[in-house]
Amino acid sequence: MKIVVVNGTEKKGVTFKLKEAFLKRFRQTAVIKEFYLPKDLPTFCAGCTTCFVEGEDKCKDDPYLAPIREAILNADLLVFTSPAYVMHTTGAMKSFLDHMAFLWMPHRPNPLMFSKRAVVITQCLGAGAKSTAKDIKDSLSWWGISKIFEFHTHLMSDILWDKLPYRKQIKIRKQIEKFSSRIVKINFNKPAHTKLKTKLKFYICRMIQKSIYKKQIESLDCKYWLEQGWLKRKRPWKDKSTHY
Repeated sequence: MKIVVVNGTEKKGVTFKLKEAFLKRFRQTAVIKEFYLPKDLPTFCAGCTTCFVEGEDKCKDDPYLAPIREAILNADLLVFTSPAYVMHTTGAMKSFLDHMAFLWMPHRPNPLMFSKRAVVITQCLGAGAKSTAKDIKDSLSWWGISKIFEFHTHLMSDILWDKLPYRKQIKIRKQIEKFSSRIVKINFNKPAHTKLKTKLKFYICRMIQKSIYKKQIESLDCKYWLEQGWLKRKRPWKDKSTHY
């Protein structure tokens, strides 16, 4: 089993502790590859639209992005972590998600995404854990991932893990370990179920691409959909070649 973790911060604080507790059950059986932002992606998305018009490999930041993209596509489980910064995900994580916008269903979603599962781990001092998770989950769902598990906690105490009351530490550890035990039991040899909501998004995007195709507008996205066979009868969640 392969797990890829994208950490929204390099800081080894509370979010890091939660992630480590979650991965504990997987370490003996899984190959785990981690990326830390912004170290592994030190540049911001410039909004140049090169990935849409010319291809993701033409992005100025492709030397940083290519290894992350490849790891994500080859992984059985994706894990995204982020503390809440002003009620939302970290700037580094947001920049990463912006870089991956070409994967959104209106553009060029990879069929492998429709069979994947993801975990989002967030935490905050007060409010913001859920909105932080939503920032990440929104992108993942538009990539085509239906099965997204969330874990978020509110410290309501000191911002440093070592300063938390011992009982509070134990309580949070038990919560994340219980959450982890649910994920461990999943049969990752079977592709994740694609939910109706994801299919509806796909069909709306398909209508858009068919309209573009009928108007004979030159578009990299439309050519991609045509090559995938999605403008006809093929569907990414039914393509057995994209599953494990």
